[in-house]
Amino acid sequence: MPIFIKTELIKNEYLIQKDFKNKIINEHIKWIKNLKKKGINIKSGFLVDELKLAGAGGLLIIEIDTYQDALKIIKTDPMIKNNLVKWKLNEWIDITE
Repeated sequence: MPIFIKTELIKNEYLIQKDFKNKIINEHIKWIKNLKKKGINIKSGFLVDELKLAGAGGLLIIEIDTYQDALKIIKTDPMIKNNLVKWKLNEWIDITE
């Protein structure tokens, strides 16, 4: 089954609005858990630098039939619905298979 990757960066204006940012991230975590309960193979996390400091963005990985299916789900992400992040969705092609 195809794998799709959503890359994201929190918009600068939200980096200082920690209460709002944290509220939306908590909604995002609940959203991921609900999708997993529905049987969707999905993972989400943030990136850190060599000092384990956040700020390098995040990744969401979803295994689903088509780009359109992935996009339909991704557009329901609270971080996207609340315009918290700049994002991009791509299919990942494994070159080792």
